[in-house]
Amino acid sequence: MKQAAITKSLEEPTSAELEQISRFARRPLKPEEVYLFSLVLCDNDVDRDLECFPRASLEKLAELFVGKTGIFDHNPKGENQTARIYKTQVLETPGRTAASGERYAYLKAWAYMVRCPKNEDLILEIDAGIKKEVSVGCAVGRVRCSVCGKDLRQESCPHRPGQAYGPKKEVCYHLLEEPTDAYEWSFVAVPAQPQAGVTKSLPAGGTEAEKALGAPGERVTLSRAQCDGLLQELARLKGLAAQGERYREELKKQAVSLAACALPGLSPKLVAKAADACTLEELTALRDSLREEKNRRFAGRPQLEAPSPGSGEDNGPFCI
Repeated sequence: MKQAAITKSLEEPTSAELEQISRFARRPLKPEEVYLFSLVLCDNDVDRDLECFPRASLEKLAELFVGKTGIFDHNPKGENQTARIYKTQVLETPGRTAASGERYAYLKAWAYMVRCPKNEDLILEIDAGIKKEVSVGCAVGRVRCSVCGKDLRQESCPHRPGQAYGPKKEVCYHLLEEPTDAYEWSFVAVPAQPQAGVTKSLPAGGTEAEKALGAPGERVTLSRAQCDGLLQELARLKGLAAQGERYREELKKQAVSLAACALPGLSPKLVAKAADACTLEELTALRDSLREEKNRRFAGRPQLEAPSPGSGEDNGPFCI
C-alpha cells in the first residue's frame, strides 16, 4: 500500500465537475449535495519504505484510480465507504528532481462525498486539517532493483534497500513498475511518502500476499487479480528456495573438499554431517575457515622440495 495526502477542500462544484461525478451516481447530484476535495496520492520520489513509482507508473495509476472508493484504515467494509475519486492528473513541480533522477512528479486526485449528517464530522475534520493523511492500495507487475535492474519477483538480488553501492555510493531502492490494479484509498494516521501527505503505507508483513490474506483466522474473498498475485509470489519464492538449496549444496561440497586437505585426519562424513546442521551463514564461515587453514598448511611448499640444511633428509632422487 502507498500513501498520499489531502491537499485542500474545494468550493461549490462546477457543472463540469458534476458531470464527471454523475458517471458514478445513480441520479444527477445537486451542487449543495456534494462536498469536493483534492489529494496527492503518490509521487515518483523515494519514500520511507525505500520504494518509488517511476513517472510511467504514475501515469498508469492515474487511469486505475478513477472511480476508486475512499475508506478508513484499509478496512474493506461497505459501511466504511465515504468518498470516491472522480478525476486524476499527473503533475510536475518545476525545478525539482526526484531521487531517481526523473523530474519530480506526483499523482493528484479529486474526490467527492455527499453532504449528509453521517459525513458532517468528517467534512469538518478535513476542513480543519485533522483528517489529512491517506494511504492507497495498489498492485504492480514488477518490482525492480535500482542498482542492478533485476526484477525481484523473478530472480534473486544481492542488493539491500538503504545500502550504498558502487563508486558513487548510490543508495539502493526499489522501483514499483507496471501497475496492474488500484484497490482503494484510505484515511490513515501516518503517511509513508513524506511529500505526499496522503502517501503510502504497508500493512504488517508488508507484502501484497499478506495484505490479500488479511489477519490470521480472518475469512477473506480474493479477486482474480489477487489470486494471480499470490500464485506469482509463490512461484517467485519457490525459485528463490531452489536457488538457495543449490547454493547450500555447493557450499557443503566445498567445505568437505577443503576439510580433506586442511584436516586430513577428519572423516568427510563427519564434516558433511556437521555442515547439514549449520545455517547458511555458519556454513559460509566454516568453508572460509577451512580454506584459510588449507592455505596456511600448504603456503609456499611444493610437493617435492630439497631438504632443509642439517635436516638429515635425502630427497635427492625426487627433487625437481
